[in-house]
Amino acid sequence: MATPKVHIGVIAGVLILLGIGLTLYKSIVLGFPLLPGKYREVWTIESKISITPTEGPVEVDLRLPEDLAGWVVLEEHFASSGFGFTVVDDKGARVARWTRQALDAPTTLYYKLQTYRLQESELEDAAIPDIEEPMLEADQLAAMERLVGILREQSSGPASFAGLLATQLTDESQNLDASFLLGSYEDAKHLVMLEVLAFAGIPAREVRGIQLQDGRRRQTMSSLIEVYNGSSWVTIDPGTGASGLPTGFFVWERGDESVLSVSGGRNSSLEFALVENSLPARTVVGMEQRSHDYALLDFSIYSLPVEQQGMFKGLLLIPVAALIVVIMRVLVGLKTSGTFMPILIALAFLQTKLLPGLAIFIILVSVGLWIRSWLSHMNLLLVSRISAVVIVVIFLMAVLAIVSYRAGVDQALTVTFFPIIILAWTIERMSILWEEEGVKEVLRQGGGSLLVATLAYLAMSIPLVEHLTFNFPEMTLCLLGVILLLGKYTGYRLFELYRFRDLAFKE
Repeated sequence: MATPKVHIGVIAGVLILLGIGLTLYKSIVLGFPLLPGKYREVWTIESKISITPTEGPVEVDLRLPEDLAGWVVLEEHFASSGFGFTVVDDKGARVARWTRQALDAPTTLYYKLQTYRLQESELEDAAIPDIEEPMLEADQLAAMERLVGILREQSSGPASFAGLLATQLTDESQNLDASFLLGSYEDAKHLVMLEVLAFAGIPAREVRGIQLQDGRRRQTMSSLIEVYNGSSWVTIDPGTGASGLPTGFFVWERGDESVLSVSGGRNSSLEFALVENSLPARTVVGMEQRSHDYALLDFSIYSLPVEQQGMFKGLLLIPVAALIVVIMRVLVGLKTSGTFMPILIALAFLQTKLLPGLAIFIILVSVGLWIRSWLSHMNLLLVSRISAVVIVVIFLMAVLAIVSYRAGVDQALTVTFFPIIILAWTIERMSILWEEEGVKEVLRQGGGSLLVATLAYLAMSIPLVEHLTFNFPEMTLCLLGVILLLGKYTGYRLFELYRFRDLAFKE
């Protein structure tokens, strides 16, 4: 009869071969690249339209993006279950139109595109729009005249006028007239800028788009302002006053037309989910069509909604961290504070970066241990003590975030990525360990946890590892097989070999 060790060996071998086979299949047959950076960076942008129906027919219009500022749209996909769907032409622009005779419950429509930036470039010159004089109340008119007069004296042209205007609307000690106008338009800086520029006789228009951030969910559109300086168009950021198109800004719409228009519905919203992939453009274009033909073997997660893709991009790195923990504990013999703590710390390091993350963790645990030692003298029950430590940890994180923000240390603002409950439980465990084993054992396990977390972070940060885990999730089977094999290891650990080195036989 086969022993459990043989069973584990067979299962691990099958998992490793299956993972390698599926990886080779996707690379050779489906054309997935094994190395990152070899192809273009392709963005998948998924727009989600949520509507609540009213009585009567429903019609939803979404203006589709064009190839602007060097961006090239590779492929588009629409989800229109139960709706009639068509793409129509509206004054030279493409509009996706969903229609339905009646709708009983809130629903969501999806539009997904894949795009990449062929080259860094500004928006192309276009026709100059007619300037429409804004309709203002008497107090708004007076404030507008005073503000325009001040800006004309301080500026040298339309572009500098718009930049100074954006600064006035952003500055905490802003001009009283600018503050009044901003309040009149419900703090919509881009609307105030358009009105002031129109009043000053300067041609301007709105540019709407998305600031691309990998893994970002529930992203909304941002607005920039284009100003005509007499010979060309200059883009101004209303939030900062900076000129030029921001890096990673995908232009969706240029002009004053509404991006989303809904009739027969209310409370409509438009949100975006974003994922960046290092893949050949041709592979991304054909991926969804070909996935139906290879449904049994193609384990790609690209068919999932983009919001879930961004989540799995981080989750698929956890098996790598788990392998590091197993190697360091089973083969090396390093002690850690639990099995999962180093993995969770490493995930937090991915957001905070290594050195700020180490500093935040040490500060929180040190202060938490001091407060826990004080609570131990109160003779509280375990549940109350743990709950008190959780509240203290949250308070410490809030204080650290506020102090770091005031000090201008932005990295510490990511302190919220640390797992609160795990931190509280670690503080409790280390406190008990301190009382039973002494400070030496606390430092040994705490230092071991930080060392393993650092190694796991360094492994997960390697671009090749990020690329392989996301594009070839079946390689997780290989990691699982290796971990199963390591689970049957009963030999000496490296620390034990070092400890008993004096007992080695000498010839």
